[in-house]
Amino acid sequence: MTETTAAVAAKGGKGATVGIIVAAIVAAIGIALWVVQMSGGMIQTAMRNLDSWGLYITMFMFFVGLSAGGLIISSVPKAFGIKGFGGISKVAVMTSIAATVGAIGFVVVDMGQPLRVWELFVYSNLGSPLMWDIIVLMVYLILSCVYLWAQIASERGKVSHAALRVISVVALVCAVMVHSVTAWIFGLQQSHEMWHTALLAPWFVSSALVCGTGLVICAAVALRAAGYLAWEQANLVKLAKLLAVFLLVDLYFFGCDLLTEGFPAASGAEIVAMLVSGPLAPFFWGEVVLSVLAVVICVVPQLRTTPMLVVAGIFAIAAIFCKRVQLLVGGFQVANIDWPAVLTPYTVTDWEGNMATAYQGLVYWPTPLEFGVALGVVALGFLVFFLGLKLLPLRPAGDE
Repeated sequence: MTETTAAVAAKGGKGATVGIIVAAIVAAIGIALWVVQMSGGMIQTAMRNLDSWGLYITMFMFFVGLSAGGLIISSVPKAFGIKGFGGISKVAVMTSIAATVGAIGFVVVDMGQPLRVWELFVYSNLGSPLMWDIIVLMVYLILSCVYLWAQIASERGKVSHAALRVISVVALVCAVMVHSVTAWIFGLQQSHEMWHTALLAPWFVSSALVCGTGLVICAAVALRAAGYLAWEQANLVKLAKLLAVFLLVDLYFFGCDLLTEGFPAASGAEIVAMLVSGPLAPFFWGEVVLSVLAVVICVVPQLRTTPMLVVAGIFAIAAIFCKRVQLLVGGFQVANIDWPAVLTPYTVTDWEGNMATAYQGLVYWPTPLEFGVALGVVALGFLVFFLGLKLLPLRPAGDE
């Protein structure tokens, strides 16, 4: 190792150490707030009978997308024998592992009591998409770790390129499946108008590619700035062009879904109105505007500077988060029951009125406790990522 390389490695190592300390502190605070939530019950959250899922499941969807996108970016070049993106494959897989840990963490905190986790396996219903997702997530996390190990071992000559290619193909298929199954949790529920569409699974995959690519861009640029790895600008531009394609595909799916729902006399016209001009309009237009701006940055050569491409990556990630909020909250916005068993302030928004006003203005917004617990789970994901940077050889061999 040359003197310059040693200095660069030391600089990157210090940054990882600081990241580990900060992430560990925030994660610890999140765990403390989770204990408060468990002691007082889920009534402390803003989730109620008609909004049985909230911030935690929104973040679960979002983090599954981040994880799947990172693994796909890493596995596609090896699976098809094409040139990659300048040796960031292992970093991309590490982002995938960290995001998967975060996704599982959000499922656990949403369950209310961690002791209920074992019941998922003892009383599992293999006919339920929820159980499919649990199985796929566990397999996906294990496979991601195996894939990362295989890449490291391949650089040391302990795993053949043929074996690595086989593993990358399996990883690619699993990455597509994990997001498809997550989509089926929602799409196979006929009782929710906004979710019941066959387009949801491919739409989830395209969204995963968008936010996963955006995350890899931001992570790789940050690590290059910290001196952790060398990365040519040409590889950043290639990823940016790919991000633009993924964004356009995702917007195309969005447009197809809106047209199908909002076509004259279609049953989903009220959903389109809710998104375009109703309570979820800020998230709808936020997704559209952020996606378009990210595409413009990625396709205009004069705008493809490093800082602007990082902005494009952040815009893409934020756009997909807005999509997740629309999907989850919007799915509950149109009530799927005619008459609740008991009308109380915890089941409807206007419990003293009639059915015409009972569900009026039903919009979920998380409590400070939910924000705190969610921030702790996000910090847990960052902690896993920084530990990977600190303890594992994620730099490409020879900084290729």
